[in-house]
Amino acid sequence: MKNRRGWSDDEKREICQQTMPPGVSVAQVARRYAMNANMIYTWLKDPRFAPPAVAPEDALEDASFIEVAMPSPDLPVAVDVTGPPAVDLLLATRVDIALSDGHRVLIEGPTSLLAVVGLVQGLSV
Repeated sequence: MKNRRGWSDDEKREICQQTMPPGVSVAQVARRYAMNANMIYTWLKDPRFAPPAVAPEDALEDASFIEVAMPSPDLPVAVDVTGPPAVDLLLATRVDIALSDGHRVLIEGPTSLLAVVGLVQGLSV
């Protein structure tokens, strides 16, 4: 007998919201939560949980991309975390890193950009 996971209304709204950014599929979000995509589709049809429709040009205003150039693997890497305090206040809400070996690193939730830079530099060693 399978255990059923109970989802609160707030959790359902949050999960449905995660399906809205361009390029994100319902199946990806379902895998994140180890659930069936059909359940999310059902929630998306329910006005209590479905996020409001956003025009595509409005959705792109919230997105930002930062190009990161990785140093050669044979060069030593140093992480400078003593930068100005204002830099540490910059937060990303979602970070998706595609590595050259095909692996992917996905960070959800508020994350310091200094921490992301440190992570990327650490992965390059």
